[in-house]
Amino acid sequence: MPMLAQAVALIVTALFDLVILAALVRFWMQALRAPARNPIAQFSMALTDFAVRPLRRVVPGLYRLDLASFIAAWAFEFLLQVILTWLLGASPFDSPGVLPILLFVAFVMLIRLSIYVFMGAIIIQAVLSWVSAHHPVAPFFDALTRPFLRPVQRVIPPIGGVDISPLFVFIFFQLLLMVPVAWLEHEGALMVQRAIL
Repeated sequence: MPMLAQAVALIVTALFDLVILAALVRFWMQALRAPARNPIAQFSMALTDFAVRPLRRVVPGLYRLDLASFIAAWAFEFLLQVILTWLLGASPFDSPGVLPILLFVAFVMLIRLSIYVFMGAIIIQAVLSWVSAHHPVAPFFDALTRPFLRPVQRVIPPIGGVDISPLFVFIFFQLLLMVPVAWLEHEGALMVQRAIL
């Protein structure tokens, strides 16, 4: 990829990732019933309202899942993958079979980004528990991390008053990224190459 194309790809990826992450946070925040009265939740909603609100008119929620937020994240990730493929010098529209593959690649990227969201939440939650357990954003991060930490906490009690469950959950997420997610990304990239060639 030429240097100019790399620079454009970096800028485009950074801008898209901001919106995609905000939409994912919004999705998981509602799925896990995290409180919305905090700056992070308010920011994610304000940044994604332009896409999520219109989608909600045609995409209803399912149980506790805000499907409009997820579809918005998926659509932006798909658009990002189309742009990056084009910057690589290949037109996704010349090969019709590429677009469904890019939809799959976009879904895999959402899995990766969701894992990053939870890993970041675990780090912040661990720091807050040591520094400021009653911080206004603490309930938000507690809601995001509780489904992953509680099962481990039942098996591994605190050692000397220190909760080490975040360490085990963090390792589990790293393994997910290294094995199944990395394999899916590799397979997706191979499918794109075959479809373009």
